[in-house]
Amino acid sequence: MTARAKPLVIAIDGPSGSGKSSLSRAVAQRLDLAYLDTGAMFRALTWWCAQNGVNLEDQSAVTRAARDLPLQMGTDPSSPSVRVGGVVIDEAIRTSEISESVSKVATNLGVRAELRDRQRALIAELVESSGGVVAEGRDITTVVAPDADVRILLMANQKARLARRAKEIDGDTEHAAVKANHAQIVSRDADAPHVSGCSTAAPVVALAGDAKPARAQPRDAGGR
Repeated sequence: MTARAKPLVIAIDGPSGSGKSSLSRAVAQRLDLAYLDTGAMFRALTWWCAQNGVNLEDQSAVTRAARDLPLQMGTDPSSPSVRVGGVVIDEAIRTSEISESVSKVATNLGVRAELRDRQRALIAELVESSGGVVAEGRDITTVVAPDADVRILLMANQKARLARRAKEIDGDTEHAAVKANHAQIVSRDADAPHVSGCSTAAPVVALAGDAKPARAQPRDAGGR
């Protein structure tokens, strides 16, 4: 990481399949920043609960699991990784089984509070060690990092989101793969308003993608 005069935190929010992960990694690489995928943290917890027989319907038990989760996030944008208990689970958390279950974890308010605190701590650590970070995920611009130097809400139409998610999970964009991901996208969209505002830009969050122009500009990042 190159030294910079001031630390830079960029927060990118958006619904599932909007392309925020690809954009965030590209920006982090271009600006020589660390990269934090907060959505992967929820997937890691979902995997951990499955491994340990934690009933996802038992919100208290899942919250306790979140508190005890032995999670390590690799933040190199060229090769981000997720480890739990020293085990690399990058592929394991991207299976259809995890995708179908993660909403039960992500809509658990106790879990969100636990992981929010971890995410804030990680951002602070990365600012100190790397000079800045691109953090992406739901609630990142409004709850986790509302003071980020740049905040972006990335939107895309459902067709594009379905194709992108099918490519990510199933490796192709054929009709069957897109159809298989449709229920997951619709379900997560329905759950999102109960825990986040990822489809509505806050007053100083810039909108991007195939949505309307931003209502206001993000905070000036200077010449960083």
